[in-house]
Amino acid sequence: MSEQERRPENDGRDFADAMWSIPSYLLAGMAIYGGLGWLLDRWLGLSALFPIGVVFGVMLSGYLAYRKFSR
Repeated sequence: MSEQERRPENDGRDFADAMWSIPSYLLAGMAIYGGLGWLLDRWLGLSALFPIGVVFGVMLSGYLAYRKFSR
C-alpha cells in the first residue's frame, strides 16, 4: 500500500498544525528551561544559568520539532 492510500486526504491540515505547533514547541522550550535556569540562578546565586537554559530550551525544542515534523 502506498503512503497516499494509507493516509486520508486532510486538505492541508498537517501543514496548518505544523505552523502552529513549531512556534509552540520553541516557546515552551524557552519558558520551561529558561524558568529552570532562572530558579537555579536564584537558588545558587549565579547569573549565567538563565541564558544557558533559554538557549538549551530553544535548541532542544527545535530538535524535537524537527524530528516530529520532518517525517
